[in-house]
Amino acid sequence: MASLANVEHRNQEATCYVGNLDPSTSEDLLVELFTQIGRVNSVHMPKDKLTGLHSGYGFVEFLDVTDADYAIQIMSMVKLFGRPMRVSKSSLDKRTGSGTLDVGANLFIGNLDPGDVDEKLLYDTFSAFGTIIKPPKIMRDDMTNQSKGFGFVSFDAFEASDLAIECMHNQYLCNRQITVQYAFKKASTSGEGNDMVAEGGRGPGGMPERHGSRAERMLAAANPHREFLSTKTGLGGTGIQKTPNTMFATTAGVVPPPAPPTMPPPPPLPPGLPPGMPGMQAGIPMPPPPPPLPPQPQGMPPPPPPPMPPQTQGIPPPPPPPPPPLPSE
Repeated sequence: MASLANVEHRNQEATCYVGNLDPSTSEDLLVELFTQIGRVNSVHMPKDKLTGLHSGYGFVEFLDVTDADYAIQIMSMVKLFGRPMRVSKSSLDKRTGSGTLDVGANLFIGNLDPGDVDEKLLYDTFSAFGTIIKPPKIMRDDMTNQSKGFGFVSFDAFEASDLAIECMHNQYLCNRQITVQYAFKKASTSGEGNDMVAEGGRGPGGMPERHGSRAERMLAAANPHREFLSTKTGLGGTGIQKTPNTMFATTAGVVPPPAPPTMPPPPPLPPGLPPGMPGMQAGIPMPPPPPPLPPQPQGMPPPPPPPMPPQTQGIPPPPPPPPPPLPSE
């Protein structure tokens, strides 16, 4: 959809990088997908000159920067042909990008359910504890794309990673007890192949060294880019999540629910009534007593008793009196 000449003149701040795309994804499909977010100006997917296949990533340029920021929030980690897309700002570089926030607060998440746990679930779960600087990564088989049962999550601060270990280690995620601990450090790149050593970094004595050391924490506290990037809100300008969700958070920083309102005190009793009078309800005075009967004049018989009420339905009437006896002859 976009030529190479137009790519050089596109608005970098309004352009999203879309990675981890399936080979069957096309530019027309990306246009149809991201048009649901906002007005798309152009889509470009670099392709191999010989085979004509794309390289698994592309660029989507919007007409408005706000639409690009919204697309990062909505479309990141959404699955397309079974693969979670990685959506971020294409203007990220090594000076102000997420790489400057990689202070070493990297966690290893083990014993994951291969069928139910994906990158989106890891993101929703662990973003409750702090800012995740890049999309979580689950190691998958190159041929089948099946999860190998472990992955990695990177935070921008050790306070967030420490809290995630404290709250999630040995807890159950999709009916499996997961392992959460600091990942092993990677060795420095070799001069020839620029590949990482598989067994990771080595500490004193040749033992593998994990992240979270005292030296890393001191360097993280003095990172000058943290203050610069903290002025960004949401995903605008950085392509990373800055406001953690509180879906699973239960520790300090979570606002407790408001206390139920208390009942107001009862109004004072009217004058002349003693407190605690029988029949008095809290705050409700008793009705006045009925007026006394008029005095009966002397020498008058008492009034007759009131007539008996009629018999109600269902009660038989009393039997008739027996007949008088016949006179004897």
